[in-house]
Amino acid sequence: MTRLSSSLISFAAVGALAISPVSAKATTLSQTARMNSNTVASTSTVKTRQASDDTALTDRISKRVKADASLKRFDIDVSVTGGVATLTGKVRTDAEKARAARDARVAGVTRVDNQLTIDKDAGRDVAETVKSGTNTAANKTRSAVDTATDKTEHGVAVGADKTKEGLSKTGEVITDSWITTKVHAKFVGEDLLKGSDINVDANNHVVTLKGTVKSDAARARAVAIAKGTDGVTRVVDQLTIAR
Repeated sequence: MTRLSSSLISFAAVGALAISPVSAKATTLSQTARMNSNTVASTSTVKTRQASDDTALTDRISKRVKADASLKRFDIDVSVTGGVATLTGKVRTDAEKARAARDARVAGVTRVDNQLTIDKDAGRDVAETVKSGTNTAANKTRSAVDTATDKTEHGVAVGADKTKEGLSKTGEVITDSWITTKVHAKFVGEDLLKGSDINVDANNHVVTLKGTVKSDAARARAVAIAKGTDGVTRVVDQLTIAR
């Protein structure tokens, strides 16, 4: 009887030892599974938060670009992914491209990928519509005057950036004489300005336009051309309409 009891105790002990490793392994697997599940949930939360931040940044930058008087006439697309802001579309000058990049540098953006291209005809639909002689042209002419006024008021900041550059896109030194010659050259061949008598004077990068033009549309076009010339910080419009 004593031997039988002893055998039973031994058998139970061996069984316990055999079961114990299996139980420990199961516990470890369960803990690992919970850790993996928590990691996946955490990663998913981070991705969701990043996507939400990217959407908010895209909206914020788009509003800044559209509110910028020197950029609002251009069709600039903004996309933010992983904190990187990508700009696509067309502008007319390197200075406008650089300004768009500055507008995109807001808190939360880690890098700006500026893919804007330079196109001298970008944003010219106002002038082209005026030439077509349609009723829409009259409305866009008034819009052109408003745009020119906004750009003049905003000219100090834009002009400061251009003055710091000191060189035109072709590498020429920007002086008052260079600006005067450049504006005159741009006026030549402009359909809206045919028959106009415009005097251009540049002093410390501020252009003053005097003389006569044929219409409000021609006046707005002359101001826009002068304002879009490299190095110009402000345009003083003293033109009159010759009826």
